[in-house]
Formats: sequence, C-alpha cells, structure tokens
Amino acid sequence: MQEAQTARIRNGKGFVAALDQSGGSTPAALARYGLGDDSWSSQKSMFELMHGFRTRIITSPSFAGTQILGAILFERTLERDLDGLGIPDYLWQRKQIVAFLKVDRGLAGEADNAQLMKPLPDLDGLLSLAKARNVFGTKMRSLVLGGNQTGIDAELDQQFATAEQILAAGLVPIIEPEVDIHAPDKPVAEAMVTAGILERLAHLPRSRQVMLKLTLPTEPNLYLELISHPRVLRVLALSGGYSRGEASRLLAANNGLIASFSRALTEGLQASMTDEEFDAALGASIGAIHAASLT
Repeated sequence: MQEAQTARIRNGKGFVAALDQSGGSTPAALARYGLGDDSWSSQKSMFELMHGFRTRIITSPSFAGTQILGAILFERTLERDLDGLGIPDYLWQRKQIVAFLKVDRGLAGEADNAQLMKPLPDLDGLLSLAKARNVFGTKMRSLVLGGNQTGIDAELDQQFATAEQILAAGLVPIIEPEVDIHAPDKPVAEAMVTAGILERLAHLPRSRQVMLKLTLPTEPNLYLELISHPRVLRVLALSGGYSRGEASRLLAANNGLIASFSRALTEGLQASMTDEEFDAALGASIGAIHAASLT
C-alpha cells in the first residue's frame, strides 16, 4: 500500500485537502460554517461539531480521488470509524485518497520573528498510532513572521530534526515553515526559507524524501528547485488566509506547485445547506482548486 500511495502523491494530478483544524482553529472554522460559540457548551461538544463537519466533507460525493490526492487529518479523527473502517482506510479504500496526520501541538511564543512548534514529548506514541491506523505521512506547522535569519534557522532546524524522527518511524513528513502573508518583508523571508530548506535537504540520506508545505510565494516559481529536488516527494501550497479566488490565482502562477488548502477549501460551506447544496458548493471549490493545481 505504501508504494501505491507514494506513487499517487508523487505523480497524481490533484491537491491535498487540509482537514486538520485543531483546538485553536476550530472555533473560527465552525463560525464560518454557521455554527457560532452558542452552538456548543464544552470543548468536547465543539469537537463533535467539527467532526460532523469533517465527516460531511469526507463522505460528500464530490470529495473524491479524481481531484484530491490526500487529506490531512486531526489526531482525534483517528479515533473514529466510517462504514466500519478507520478513516485513513476509508479514504484510501473508498476514495483513493492518502491520509496524513497533523502532529504539531500549536505554536510557541514569538522569538526572532518566528514561532516554533511547541515541544512534542509524545511524538513517538502518536507516530505509532498513525502507523497502526495506516496513515501515510504527517504535517507540522511553524510560522515565520519576518526575514530574520536567526529565527528562520531555528525554525528549520526544528522542522528537519522532527522530520528525521518521523522518517525513522516509517512515515513521510510534510515540513511546513509558513511565512505569514502579512510579513512586511514577505518576499525576503520566502527566499531565506527556500535557501535554508535547500541547504538542509542536502544532508538528507538519498533513501529519504520529505514533502513541503509553503506559503504561496510573492515571486512566481520561487520553489521550482524544491519541486524538482530528489529528496522532495511533493511541494504543497497553503492558502494562508487568502480567499479561495486569490489563493487559486496565485497558485496557478506557480508551475508544479499544488494546493493544500483549508480555509479556502471550505469557503462558502454552511451547516444550513441541504446535502445537495453542500455537495454542489464543495464540488465547485474542489474544481477551482484542482484546476489551479494543474499548472
């Protein structure tokens, strides 16, 4: 299965859906869906609503492997089943969609214009669970707020050290050093991140490959060297707060770069929609993002 999934991620024409909203991002995601703070009474009920939203997306007819290569899941999703299958197995067996797992625990405080990941003391246990549930890879996000070499080096060192731990567990890491789209020197920061990644890729063993999830660059095709790098399985782009239209326009200007959108993917979806309306709206979103990922 791993060989088939690797080939699908490497060669497939499509994009990766980000369905990994965690405690910090779930309230805003639910609010955009039409479920405000008064819709739940506890964190448990909030996560139940988010799981229902995710399930509605995953089981929608338009959410299919014809346009979607992979889906990034939240840890609590691994506890659930669909039609008697674990959700990673459901995605692969029913939809030909490869499962990834968000493994970071959120962001630490700002230092040197960067926010590193919080410590991950339970990472080995989470990776064992992911393997047992037939997850293919992982995703971990940190944030660059400006072109500060000290902060960027610290962030990339942390990302690549964690990636080595994930590779050793038999999973494929998605390294995500996001550059804030509001950074005052965004093009400078993006160039520094790109150079830093290339430097660290040179030290990866030849048998290893990682994936990258990066901010849509100000300079089109900035990531071409990363996209063609032998240590990189695929390069994804995050929407980063851009609207779906703007994110798709920027993505289409970058050859070989494919989407991994969250907010832009679910834009316009409402809890009050009928299943037919929901599927039509999701299908239109998937179609637009898929088209932009084909350049």
